[in-house]
Amino acid sequence: MRVFKFGGASVKDAQAVKNVVRVLEITADSSLLIVVSAMGKTTNALEKIVSAYLKNTTELTALIATVKNHHLKIEEELFENKQHPVFQKTEDLFNKLEATLSQNKSQQYDYVYDQVVGYGELISTTIISEYLNTVGYKNTWLDARDMVKTDNAYRDAKVDWERTQKNIMTLVRKNEMFITQGFIGSDTHNFTTTLGREGSDYTAGIFAYCLGADSVTIWKDVPGVLNGDPRVFKNTELLSQISYEEAIELAFYGASVIHPKTIQPLQRKEIPLRVKSFIDPTSQGTSVEKGQALHPYIPCYIVKKNQILISLSSLDFSFIVEDNISEIFRLFHHYQIKVDLIQNSAISFSVCLDDKFNHLDTLLQQLKSKFKVTFNTGVSLYTIRHYTKKAIQTLEKDKEILLKQTTRETYQMIVRE
Repeated sequence: MRVFKFGGASVKDAQAVKNVVRVLEITADSSLLIVVSAMGKTTNALEKIVSAYLKNTTELTALIATVKNHHLKIEEELFENKQHPVFQKTEDLFNKLEATLSQNKSQQYDYVYDQVVGYGELISTTIISEYLNTVGYKNTWLDARDMVKTDNAYRDAKVDWERTQKNIMTLVRKNEMFITQGFIGSDTHNFTTTLGREGSDYTAGIFAYCLGADSVTIWKDVPGVLNGDPRVFKNTELLSQISYEEAIELAFYGASVIHPKTIQPLQRKEIPLRVKSFIDPTSQGTSVEKGQALHPYIPCYIVKKNQILISLSSLDFSFIVEDNISEIFRLFHHYQIKVDLIQNSAISFSVCLDDKFNHLDTLLQQLKSKFKVTFNTGVSLYTIRHYTKKAIQTLEKDKEILLKQTTRETYQMIVRE
């Protein structure tokens, strides 16, 4: 069995869904599990619904209607028979979304987020599963929440691998085609959880690991893994092959093509990963496997925007030592702050942070009670893997550099944009 993953861009509208069929015609066989994201920018639209609901604003009804009409338009373009069951199935899902909001008693953002945003994947997979059945690709729709079991760390749930494997092996049969959702799972009380933003790649890795899949293919709107985001960096090149370790490094530093958690379950069973273009499915793409040398061996550029640079020093000018650092990282963990870069001296400690759960203000209050704190928000972290002198000079040109750091293979700098 193979695992395919189609992201939001690859199913953003009716024409894109029809292109999924073209990809399957060229590349697929009957033994396939397909993981699908929400359509286009649906997740962003659902995030606005969560915000409007919690703030009790009058625009909530209109926001839901916009998402509903977007999907209805796609259905009307895909299905000539307006009495097709898909219309009622998606209507039922939107009714469940509205019921979820009306019955909810919690004001906890992360919990409400997971109960609402997961409907993007449930709706997209329903439409795509029904369309594939209509055009001759017989498949079974599965609810990922019945299979991927997690803890209740909403918006960043951890997988219960033993329960998940048992469920997947029970529900997924070989030599058949299945459609399921990326990004979502459920906790022990069957409340919806999510695996982190852009977590559908990780879902593909979870299913591949549990099934012992032959391979995973992630279908993208780029030719494969490039040595830089073409929206940011000029003259990017395709990396035809990289190792699991290199993929993990690139993902850790912020490369957006592969979700950081995706590689680990694949690496454990040495399952090959392919990153290919859904625009040109016959093209080579990128191969990610054990022990492969980076080819071509060139600098790889990554940027993470909207970062925070915090510099700490002790209030009494004493050294920043192990117990201070331990306390700082305890706070980072407690407030779900991701650390992207560390630099310290005898009397100062600087970190570049990613505050995806918006806990910075509370964190700063805690830090200021024990340290002298200076910080910059809205900074960008640039990374070059396998840097050259020329690559560094080019990247540094005309930038206001706040901090930089170099190791054997990696150069990083934080700049004020």
